[in-house]
Amino acid sequence: MKNIIKVERARHNLTQADLAEKIGVSRQSINAIEKGKYVPSTLLALKMAKLFKMPVEELFFLEEGE
Repeated sequence: MKNIIKVERARHNLTQADLAEKIGVSRQSINAIEKGKYVPSTLLALKMAKLFKMPVEELFFLEEGE
């Protein structure tokens, strides 16, 4: 699964640590999600989408063949 978290963080002037603190996870979790090494829970995905004021399906999307 792909995501545009890094792009949205930049648009909102947030570091990985800032985002992590706002949604209650570690900076390492944000890093792993951005790199596609970790798929967040539904709750975590919804928290990020709410923070960035966008639908979750715009923040996260499937690659071809997934």
